[in-house]
Amino acid sequence: MRAVDAAARPAIGRGFRLQWEPAQEAHVLLYPEGMVKLNQSAAAILTRCDGVRTVADIVADLERTYTAAGLTPDVCAFITLALGRTWLELLP
Repeated sequence: MRAVDAAARPAIGRGFRLQWEPAQEAHVLLYPEGMVKLNQSAAAILTRCDGVRTVADIVADLERTYTAAGLTPDVCAFITLALGRTWLELLP
């Protein structure tokens, strides 16, 4: 899969639901066949994938929230992985 464009607007894929699961003490991605327990980094990215914010907006928000810089490669790599697993889709 090619690199994700900074202007792309990722959203949770059809058939998936992102939610906090108290029993798991973590965010999870639910789908008809099961559940994916997310680590803290994955949850931080996916909770911002609302179909409105661009990848650049998501990176800027994460860098501001965590007082970090240079997150673009890691965020784009995760979004690419999530697109490949259909956890995310890109909205026009």
